[in-house]
Amino acid sequence: MAPPTIVYTDGACSGNPGPGGWAWAVPGGAWARGHDPDTTNQRMELRAVLEATRTLEGELDVVTDSTYVANCFRDGWWKGWERRGWRNSQKQPVANRDLWEPLIEAHKAGRFGVPRWVKGHSGDVMNDLVDRLAVASATRGDDGAGSTPPEDHELGPADAPGAGSGRAGLTAAAARLADMEPAERRAERRRRDGRIPAGTLCVTGGQRSVPEDPGEAGDLRRRLAEMMAGLAQIHDDLVVLTGLRPGAEALAGRAALDAGVDWVAVLPWPDPQDHMRFADRDEFLALRGQAPAELVLERKVPATRADRAKALTRRDAWLAAAADLALVAWDGDDADGGAFARRLEKAVGDDLVVLW
Repeated sequence: MAPPTIVYTDGACSGNPGPGGWAWAVPGGAWARGHDPDTTNQRMELRAVLEATRTLEGELDVVTDSTYVANCFRDGWWKGWERRGWRNSQKQPVANRDLWEPLIEAHKAGRFGVPRWVKGHSGDVMNDLVDRLAVASATRGDDGAGSTPPEDHELGPADAPGAGSGRAGLTAAAARLADMEPAERRAERRRRDGRIPAGTLCVTGGQRSVPEDPGEAGDLRRRLAEMMAGLAQIHDDLVVLTGLRPGAEALAGRAALDAGVDWVAVLPWPDPQDHMRFADRDEFLALRGQAPAELVLERKVPATRADRAKALTRRDAWLAAAADLALVAWDGDDADGGAFARRLEKAVGDDLVVLW
């Protein structure tokens, strides 16, 4: 029996959503790349693997730098999706089903096993190659293919600005956050509470810290997304934690979606939207439905306003204890934003950035 064909895959996107590109390549052999004028990073990562299965014959050994792709098969996300009729754990439709469904069918048919994950931009020659192929399609808006390794004119630049790969958009403030605290201290916190993932970036702020002007709010959202994307390129295990409360936390959830990073909605108790205003409730439910994962800290719903305030204080303390890095949106006046900033400064010290 012939061994599986090794194939590297990658996706890129100029903006999220925006023009995107996908690519796959066999070491020393065939390759292909393609584009989509309006797409997302995650769709391009999925498309790259799917196109490889459609073109190459036999069993494949897929290598990807996408945790979105690798973890689905490693952790069996797809089994729960099928069991629930293609609904996620929040009973919302699974995003990108049109690509996931044929890809999962190919996996079930034995076309490929659990994809191997490789850290992006870590010096892996083939990972760098498919990255540059995907960037070429994203930036040029064209397709390409060949039966022998691609020549230079088929490749995009390495770490192309704005291409959704490399250190695109990494600001000086994000660079200040790059050095995480010692691994021993992180391990001790996680030993005490196994719910805390590695590489956590806590993003929070006060309810009134988001500008009322839509243009200024949009600028803040872009700044948050830019910093998240830049940090995700530095830290391959980065996970954004945000509570999705109205204001800065809800904006952080939207920014995480824009950046295409792994993130978790941290809820103080089940269905906290029951105590929100109707307008805030709609936004909360929309974001909760799009969160890749959620964590409910306390199973008991507080009965009174005072009990809810105490539960929120406990949630804030948990977020501070979980944080390796922190971003706080604060207008300088909002008491909630100031309290978050002071609490997180004690927890992470210099690894706190306040976005004014």
